[in-house]
Amino acid sequence: MTDGMTLRVEVFPADVDAFVDFYTRVLRFELEADRRPAYAAVVRGSTRIGGARASEHVDPQERAIPHGAELVLEVDDLDREHAAVVSTDWPVASGIEKQPWGLRDFRLFDPDGYYLRLTERAVQESYPS
Repeated sequence: MTDGMTLRVEVFPADVDAFVDFYTRVLRFELEADRRPAYAAVVRGSTRIGGARASEHVDPQERAIPHGAELVLEVDDLDREHAAVVSTDWPVASGIEKQPWGLRDFRLFDPDGYYLRLTERAVQESYPS
């Protein structure tokens, strides 16, 4: 049963153009709303990320783990996603690894230091009702 909730994330890039370039070119999102230079939003599937230009400088290290947040993007084909990112020459923080919890993932930073983990989807177990 679903209650209709979805998640929308807002980040605060120093440069909204760089935000749009990264999410559309590297992660293959589509531009949904374009009110540059102040704001843009990208979407892929049911994932929506908005970028509102930061009102002051933020050190990207403040956004990195363990200080900031980890944005986890679940994908259907992790190997294809990794190949697509690598083909853009965007640096990958860690390559594909199998984690102790059983899923494979890889990690990278966006232009403003937001930490992203692309992971394969967990197989949903079905429980008797």
